[in-house]
Amino acid sequence: MKNFYLLATLLAFSGTFGQVTDVERIAESEMKSSASLMSVAVNPNTQNYDVTYHKLELTVNPAQPSGQLTGKVTTTFTALNNMTSVVFDFNNDLTVSSVKKGATTLTFTQSATELSINLGGTQTAGTSATVEITYSGVPQSNENAYVRTTHNGQPIIWTLSEPFGARDWWPCKQDLNDKIESIDVYITAPSQYTSVSNGVQMGTTTSGSNKTTHFHHGFPIPAYLVAFAVSNYNTYTIQAGTAPNTFPIVNYIYPEDFASAQSEVQETVAIMDLFESLFETYPYHEEKYGHCQFSGGGGMEHTTVSFMDGFDRQLIAHELGHQWFGDKITCGTWKDIWLNEGFATYLAMLVYENIDGVDTFIGYKFNVVEFITSQPGGAVYLTDSEALNSGRIFSSRLSYNKGAMVLEMLRWKLGDAVFFQAIKNYLADPNLAFKYAVTADLKAHLEAAYGQSLTEFFNDWVYNQGYPMYDITVQGTSGQVTVTINQSQSHASVDYFEMPVPIRFYGIGGQVLDVTLDNTFNGETFQVNVPFTIQSFDFDPDVHLISKNNSTSLGTTPVSELARVKLFPNPSAASLQLSLPSGVSLKSAVFHNQLGQVVLKTDDQTTWDVSKLATGVHFVTLETDAGSRTLKFIKE
Repeated sequence: MKNFYLLATLLAFSGTFGQVTDVERIAESEMKSSASLMSVAVNPNTQNYDVTYHKLELTVNPAQPSGQLTGKVTTTFTALNNMTSVVFDFNNDLTVSSVKKGATTLTFTQSATELSINLGGTQTAGTSATVEITYSGVPQSNENAYVRTTHNGQPIIWTLSEPFGARDWWPCKQDLNDKIESIDVYITAPSQYTSVSNGVQMGTTTSGSNKTTHFHHGFPIPAYLVAFAVSNYNTYTIQAGTAPNTFPIVNYIYPEDFASAQSEVQETVAIMDLFESLFETYPYHEEKYGHCQFSGGGGMEHTTVSFMDGFDRQLIAHELGHQWFGDKITCGTWKDIWLNEGFATYLAMLVYENIDGVDTFIGYKFNVVEFITSQPGGAVYLTDSEALNSGRIFSSRLSYNKGAMVLEMLRWKLGDAVFFQAIKNYLADPNLAFKYAVTADLKAHLEAAYGQSLTEFFNDWVYNQGYPMYDITVQGTSGQVTVTINQSQSHASVDYFEMPVPIRFYGIGGQVLDVTLDNTFNGETFQVNVPFTIQSFDFDPDVHLISKNNSTSLGTTPVSELARVKLFPNPSAASLQLSLPSGVSLKSAVFHNQLGQVVLKTDDQTTWDVSKLATGVHFVTLETDAGSRTLKFIKE
């Protein structure tokens, strides 16, 4: 079931949030099951062994409406304790017909969600064994982890197991504590179809009317990222990477979309170049990257091959970002899901910054902050109970967008050089690379590069809830001016959000001065030298912070009186109106762009035609008989 309620809620704000709906579409796809509490926690019965290898041999026919699956999974594991049985997560909608250990047939039992195998003796700690499980049936996944459907009248079978669906179609260990060292996947289907899976296609074998396609993936991988698809795909391959680490991007595309998709997937190369330049070489350059079209309503970052419902650039960027954040380093618990989704969302935002330009990046951040602050509460880090709720794990507002803006705030606080070096160190850490990480691991790397504690920041922005609402007053118009910062909080879990506060002063002669004030308590004052006469000022003009309902005041204007001044509709493509509190009259309005250039100036009119202004962020400085106020405005 898909999260139609959450999607409808977001679409109600689509005029304000614009492209933020792209992230919701991705979250909806990755979520798979909305709002229902899952009967899935760490399975204590699977904690006594370490999986080292899986061979999946799967036989399907997309043309069969039932979606019948016949499988044989060969698993090699190492005992962590002495053990007489081994348990796998497995849904009993599928029937196991035999289990073997070499030539020996083993006894077993199936419950609703487990397959328990009697090993026929004691396997001592530190030794390895291999079991072969044969099964068949029609997966009945409550999470749509295994789907048989059609596109343009043609059949398709695809899988998407995040977060709890792997057990619905193959016997595995799906907890976030054990990565499989390597896998081989053999998919047998009628020869007219093309099969897709993780890793490198090693070859195909035809037998009668069927074709078996073999894939090998030689890097550690969690069970939920193992996937396959079968349909009448066309393939299109392009090259990426920088010598000597070049590799193919293999795209599996519906024939009906093949012509248009070829130009769209080309954008992957530039995005790959960007991510490699900011972070490190693509982690799986020894194998491949690729896209596989499916009907999941967004995308899913299966290792080396992202499943996609289309090929718009930001979806490509998000799923590609996961190959570093989510696939190479995977969240160690679902409470830490922001380490996957916050990073992937932020990497897609970096595409706006580095390819489209800073103004686009700022405008997008503005929309993201509006969405985050549409509700007063919500933390990035999940509680134990929230980590069993698929709808909460994949909250677009919190895990994706707030997680991304927390990274933007960390970058702002630490500076670009320190922030990006810390992330490179995180990715290169041998204790984390191709393994699991929790929030404390990221924090440790950030603190090591920064040289200071970030406990206050993480408590405020990751573990607790809400956002600040700032009141900024400036006394004086030139020379040494006094800036006073007050703040209230949307949620009681945080006493005060301590952050560097950016302020931009605009002079009557077009001058611009940016200052950053390290604000740590309410009512804090700062003395700032301004070498020109101030016409106006703006709080956080480049949108580095999560905040809402901020008020600014120049001179002796009472903040409370001008706090009720509003521009609407905002964003707007054509007409903009001003709402003033009773008893306040407008004297003049000055519109300026991000560079501080005046683009429109009027007297006391309160309605403006903004259709000829450039798209992006603008600032409107209002001079009233009660003082001045600068408001942010987005031109669509």
